[in-house]
Amino acid sequence: MLLDIITIFPEYFAPLGVSLIGKAVQRGDIAVGVHDLRSWAHDPHKTVDDTPFGGGPGMVMRPEPWGEALDAVLGAADGRAQSPGGAPSAGGAQLIVPTPAGELFSQGIAAELAGAEHLIFACGRYEGIDARVVDYARNLMPVRELSIGDYVLAGGEPAVLVMVEAICRLLPGVLGNAGSAPDDSFGAGDGPMHGLVEGPAYTRPRAWRGLEVPDVLLSGNHGAIARWRRDAALRRTALTRPDLVARLPSAALSARDRQVLSQARFAVTGEDVAH
Repeated sequence: MLLDIITIFPEYFAPLGVSLIGKAVQRGDIAVGVHDLRSWAHDPHKTVDDTPFGGGPGMVMRPEPWGEALDAVLGAADGRAQSPGGAPSAGGAQLIVPTPAGELFSQGIAAELAGAEHLIFACGRYEGIDARVVDYARNLMPVRELSIGDYVLAGGEPAVLVMVEAICRLLPGVLGNAGSAPDDSFGAGDGPMHGLVEGPAYTRPRAWRGLEVPDVLLSGNHGAIARWRRDAALRRTALTRPDLVARLPSAALSARDRQVLSQARFAVTGEDVAH
């Protein structure tokens, strides 16, 4: 996978050189290009923003450096092949624009994007990027405006780090244990944790500061352990993310599941699940 990140703070992406993503980059499984938007600003001060038309607070990122940056990144990725009209060909590229106004990023979207050949991330700052940049980009490639949550950040950089890690850990060979991803919270598969957050995890020592590991996890009974883990996931999801439980299809709930949810004070009636 090829990742290109356009930002005014290239140093923000040093974390991509460490941990699992860093190892995947070293192996050549992922290629990362981090590009300074100011490289395409041509005035002495390398200006990339200006006051908004119509007035209002803050500054807006100018379209000219963004247009040149996208053209350059696309041209470098496809050997500077040209599409009709003289613009670079996007090939298999997709543009990802982090914005609180975007579609909510999810594990499902991460799985979709993990199948992409080339992702370009545009890190906005100030009051955002001139809207014409996205309009222009849609003529070249698919564009997704994505939000990582209902809050506002100072810029798109932290959101890009979140999305890159969520996407890249799903690539073949990135995780040391390929069986870990399907059991993740919000997993996209059809395993026992599908639609739930994960329950608690334990390791050695068996006893620590007066607290014991649940006996069932030491029993060697794999069926009982699997049931305990699903029960724990149901309880935790009912407590912290009742909205997820409410979305579970009735057919996905066994009699035991309904009992656990009822004990967790999550009302289960007939065909429906309701808090």
